[in-house]
Amino acid sequence: MLVTERFRVAARRAVAGADRAVAGELRLLDPAVRRSREAAGWLLHPEFSEVGASGRRWSRAELLDALPGMAGAEAVTGTAAEGAVRVAGMAAVELGPELVHLTYETTGPGGRARRSSLWRRSTPAETAAGAAEWRLYYHQGTPAGDG
Repeated sequence: MLVTERFRVAARRAVAGADRAVAGELRLLDPAVRRSREAAGWLLHPEFSEVGASGRRWSRAELLDALPGMAGAEAVTGTAAEGAVRVAGMAAVELGPELVHLTYETTGPGGRARRSSLWRRSTPAETAAGAAEWRLYYHQGTPAGDG
């Protein structure tokens, strides 16, 4: 289950890339997407890597293998529910025309974590081959405790 709160976009230029990165991040948090290797893989850059809140380093292949087991119940937006993952304080900054940095917090059954993601714009050849226009390049989760 996924509960989202409002997010803000901080950019000097058009925010299309930031909006797409936020949409992609929220899709990757959706349990239905996490259960589908194809749907999740479409959103992950070929060179994707992650340092999870546990401290574990994940490659793209390792994460795609593990995501279905990490999936929860069906997603909901805008209401709290027991067992839900709550996403709060999402902020997006366009670092350049092809790179967006997202920061936000999650709270759920695994505790609270501060998260940071880098989204890269795909090349025209990559999107012609079926890739998402924006894909997650790097993600890090850091345990935030109760405070």
